[in-house]
Amino acid sequence: MAVRLLVIGSGGREHTLAWKLAQSPHIQQVLVAPGNAGTANCGKISNSEVSVSNHSILAQFCKEHSVGLVVVGPEVPLAAGMVDDLQAAGVPCFGPSAKAAQLEASKSFSKAFMDRHGIPTANWCSFTDPQEACSYIRTASFPALVVKASGLAAGKGVIVAKDQEEACQAVLDIMKDKTFGSAGETVVVEELLEGEEVSCLCFSDGCSVSPMPPAQDHKRLRDGDLGPNTGGMGAYCPTPQVSQELLQQIRETVLQKTVDGMKEEGTPYVGVLYAGLMLTKQGPKVLEFNCRFGDPECQVLMPLLKSDLYEVLQSTLEGKLASSAPEWHQDSSAVTVVMASPGYPGSYTKGVAITGLSQVEETGVQVFHAGTSLKEGGVVSSGGRVLTVTAVRSSLEMALHAANRGVAAVGFPGAVYRRDIGHRAIAHLTQHSRGLTYKDSGVDIAAGNRLVDMIKPFAKATSRSGCNAELGGFAGLFDLKAAGFIDPILVSGTDGVGTKLKIAQACQQHSTLGQDLVAMCVNDVLAQGAEPLFFLDYFSCGRLDVGVASAVIRGVAEACGLAGCALLGGETAEMPGVYGPGEYDLAGFCVGAVERGALLPRLGDICEGDLLIGVASSGVHSNGFSLVRKVLERAGVTYSSPAPFGKPGQTVGEVLLTPTKIYSRLLLPILRSGAIKAYAHITGGGLLENIPRVLPQELSVDLDTSRWIIPPVFSWLQEEGGLCEEEMGRTFNCGLGAVLVVAFPDAQSVLRQLQAHEDAWIVGSLAHKQPGAEPVVIRNMKHSLRLGPSPCVVDLGPMQNGASQGDSSSTVPRKRTRVGVLISGTGTNLQALMEQAKRTSSSAEIVVVISNQPGVLGLKRASLAGIQTRVVDHKLYGSRAEFDGTIDHVLEEFHVEVVCLAGFMRILTGSFVRKWNGKLLNIHPSLLPSFKGVNAQKQALQAGARVTGCTVHFVAEEVDAGAIIAQEAVPVLMNDTEESLSDRIREAEHRAFPAALELVARGGVRLGDDGRIIWNPNAQG
Repeated sequence: MAVRLLVIGSGGREHTLAWKLAQSPHIQQVLVAPGNAGTANCGKISNSEVSVSNHSILAQFCKEHSVGLVVVGPEVPLAAGMVDDLQAAGVPCFGPSAKAAQLEASKSFSKAFMDRHGIPTANWCSFTDPQEACSYIRTASFPALVVKASGLAAGKGVIVAKDQEEACQAVLDIMKDKTFGSAGETVVVEELLEGEEVSCLCFSDGCSVSPMPPAQDHKRLRDGDLGPNTGGMGAYCPTPQVSQELLQQIRETVLQKTVDGMKEEGTPYVGVLYAGLMLTKQGPKVLEFNCRFGDPECQVLMPLLKSDLYEVLQSTLEGKLASSAPEWHQDSSAVTVVMASPGYPGSYTKGVAITGLSQVEETGVQVFHAGTSLKEGGVVSSGGRVLTVTAVRSSLEMALHAANRGVAAVGFPGAVYRRDIGHRAIAHLTQHSRGLTYKDSGVDIAAGNRLVDMIKPFAKATSRSGCNAELGGFAGLFDLKAAGFIDPILVSGTDGVGTKLKIAQACQQHSTLGQDLVAMCVNDVLAQGAEPLFFLDYFSCGRLDVGVASAVIRGVAEACGLAGCALLGGETAEMPGVYGPGEYDLAGFCVGAVERGALLPRLGDICEGDLLIGVASSGVHSNGFSLVRKVLERAGVTYSSPAPFGKPGQTVGEVLLTPTKIYSRLLLPILRSGAIKAYAHITGGGLLENIPRVLPQELSVDLDTSRWIIPPVFSWLQEEGGLCEEEMGRTFNCGLGAVLVVAFPDAQSVLRQLQAHEDAWIVGSLAHKQPGAEPVVIRNMKHSLRLGPSPCVVDLGPMQNGASQGDSSSTVPRKRTRVGVLISGTGTNLQALMEQAKRTSSSAEIVVVISNQPGVLGLKRASLAGIQTRVVDHKLYGSRAEFDGTIDHVLEEFHVEVVCLAGFMRILTGSFVRKWNGKLLNIHPSLLPSFKGVNAQKQALQAGARVTGCTVHFVAEEVDAGAIIAQEAVPVLMNDTEESLSDRIREAEHRAFPAALELVARGGVRLGDDGRIIWNPNAQG
């Protein structure tokens, strides 16, 4: 649907924004308030007379006129909290909050912020007393010649003095004579920096930044940078003085650091961040921050923006910049020349007629209006800076020539303008060529050194017994004796992360790859029973992006910490021409050690009848991603699409980038106990190829997929890709990251140790391999992967260890009853219901868990079990009926047939109960009809009852009065407290509630029309 936008402001910047936004096919109309002559009735663009100073009136206007987004141009309304007020009123608004806008609104706040976060800037001090300021100017150890009004001064509150006397006079003018009004109540005195001044702007979504091409403003009034300071007499973009490497440095040390700092201080910065920089010999230093597009920088940036500006603003507001960065025209330059009124920046005449504008635009330049208005059908001047004439051409010189021709064609008597915009860049481009350097070939040694300095602390943090993990030497050392080994065998492993890299690079999410890399190597070393000791990484790229590389290697270091090994060294290879832009590759190398007598697998001990224990994976891990990407392409799904698998709110990319689990700390104590005969890492080759690698050739594997939870991502991949069962088993881990071989008597003990920290299951057994038979048989794969409203379950016979096994061909599939569970908290009863529904003999399938409170443990339990979750927060609804209606809508969405209340702390309306009559189950901690309502355990103790318990019943409109399905008695002991009695009743609930659900799900019990229970003995099992 087409959107109506409102742009706040009246200058050249706002005309430019409106012009660019109007090009979007998403936009129906762009309103500008108050606007100027250029934004008055120009195609989709028109002016509005709505008050922009009264935010309440503005918000009401936006609602009445269906304004879908407000874009704030100038700094004053941002500092006044316009964004905060509009968003609080439910009106979407682009720009930083008032607190975030302090970066511009208060120079003293901005400078102190930069000091707090180590952002490079000039030496400075702020003052409220003019005499103290002058004393500082005269005694500072550096040239303290820059005087700034701390508050907002329309871009003119900076005086660069030629000597100390002029600087002191500037202080007096600002503080005593109020040259800039209240903005000068505090002044900031700064060191005068030497170098080239540039403007580096970026979009920020509060977490990520997306830099724009660097630009350069021209503040002085006349050619040659002479005359008084102004709001800006022209600009050009991009600046050849700022290389890609330097821009990356600015991104890391200034822009991203600023956004990270604001987030850290509880004030996320969302909008456009403008850093005015001086390129000093010591590197770029911040002169000032602005909290919006610059003017006139905006007039050269927007014509170079290739992307749809509206889409960019939406991505910024939705926090998606990392996955949808704006695109810019690469082979063009833009120049804008400001035409100012005679007398500017002092007093000037208004109402001067301007002619020839349409003829100018016919020459291929764009005229953006600033201080103009309409009078008797014509355009007249109404401000100091009146017009900006912008040209885009293939070179800077051509763009300047075209802009100057456009200026000359405008009929504006007495206009003041410069003819040398971009003169520094042109001088830079015409300098004599110098000799080639290694950097010219694409290899930046300085960037590599910066990377090493950044990652040294990460590596140092991984030090362990045997080494100190100091980077910088030619080789790393490890002392096996110091690590406690007596008769060790060294074990090594190497691996990469495959084409999972492509997904991380597309999503610009690099930090999790380090864990993938470490896990793939460490988990392999574990297969020999070895403890991982140290790790080496290899990072190769076409051009080194220090930010990306440091994110990856920091992830490697953190993963080494999880694995218990040291990051002992690595290699960073910058190879121009080998990789495309933004591409890189990874490899890892792990060395471990195992005492000679503990080496795995113990092939001589493995025998028929041994059991297989599977340890849960986190998802796809790091294998099979070429096939995953092909399935996504076939399904027409992008990485930013909402995930049809995983947790609510996650994108496809986020789910697929879930890092590989590292099993070393979990498994090493169990491996050392001697109970494990073999361990298989389920990596490339899936279940079919990896388990036989650790077994004698005469044994075969019998796996039953109904024994473990297969994450939903695998079901989706199988269905969308049309993958056969063999392809699934040969490519993916299907929910098992590791498989252990244990003797039958040790299985339960090992399983309990694993389940204390991780999901694990007995998933199969070993048998004698018949001649010509497959080494691995996977049963029930089709049933376990099946999706849809009516999945089937296979009822298998009892198994030796209390699980079950059998031949799926001898059983008849039956439809399972779809169950929804409502919770409010930890979900202990939910856990009992889920464990029952996991049984292959169960007639119930839990399809959704709904909580009225976000973030509760019960939601996590459900997500870990692969069950869809929803939050319907009761605090967001005006009435119980509206809240219940939403719950009902979700239940209908999932085709729920039976609803269980498992610690759901809301009273449901009569209409809801009547609709779900006979399908709504609750459990109460007493033997109803005794002790109804809250505090049932306390009531039982106070009444001196000798027996209480729990009751599962159908819900009726009267509280705790529905027909009883099941009860379990719990004796009241002499020394019982309310807490101890509650604990024992809870244990009974965990037995009674699943049993009652089974009765209802298989049709063993139902509610009659008269409100009484009707039993069906044939279906009670």
